[in-house]
Amino acid sequence: MTTTLRPTGPLQLADNGAKSRTYEVRVNSRPVGTIELATDPGSGPPCGIVRSLRIDEPDRRRGRATVAALAAEEVLRGWGCGEVQASAPAGAVPALRLLESLGYTERSRKMLKELPPGPPVLPAGVEGRAMTEDEYTAWAAQTVDRYARSWTDHGMPPEEARANAEASHRDILPDGLATPGISMSVLVHGGDVVGHLWVAPREVRPGERASYVYDVAVAEDRRQNGYGRALMLLAERVALEAGDTLLGLHVFTDNTPAVRLYESLGYETTVRNHVKRLL
Repeated sequence: MTTTLRPTGPLQLADNGAKSRTYEVRVNSRPVGTIELATDPGSGPPCGIVRSLRIDEPDRRRGRATVAALAAEEVLRGWGCGEVQASAPAGAVPALRLLESLGYTERSRKMLKELPPGPPVLPAGVEGRAMTEDEYTAWAAQTVDRYARSWTDHGMPPEEARANAEASHRDILPDGLATPGISMSVLVHGGDVVGHLWVAPREVRPGERASYVYDVAVAEDRRQNGYGRALMLLAERVALEAGDTLLGLHVFTDNTPAVRLYESLGYETTVRNHVKRLL
């Protein structure tokens, strides 16, 4: 039997050059599912994205998804993509096994915590307060650099990583501290700022928005003192004050200390993000 992809409509082109298209997965011309592909052009070679892959129940466990995913890689190579990304819910064991068998590696994950009804108590001697304008200016410059560096550490070209970091900052914080809905805080111990925290609303589950930790970091010379845990407890207080009962975040999988911290605080992985180089 021959498994092929057949477009369901014309290729869609966005103003920024991104492409997208949905295909039927067919076996000997018989529809057995769908796959949706897209690209993120960034500022370098585009990255391919498998937005969704569905095989109809009667045709599952017959290798249809594997062949469809390999055919999708050929489509994305034709679009000039150097890598492909795909995500799956943490509990979708068959999908995660498929990604692993095809040579994908986990790059990052989304995590979520259901908050207790009352605000947590911060450790003795530390307190949180709102970030000042001067602190925000210094934080913004450092954060763009750090965010870009985190992507170059995971294989993204430096120019593309920098452009993505700057664009993300502009999109999410167009008015700086005056951007509606955000909370920018610092953690203080003994009169010194030892860390910072950025929390804002975002979709944390399909169709559900709540508080989300966009950025959290302890000052380099103050690490290994429990301030990271204190900052995450401060994030819970911020979320509860905003009326939210959920708090989400994103973390790179190889950041083992952060993953362990979040797990110890009761966060659960909801989505696993994978990537594969296209040779």
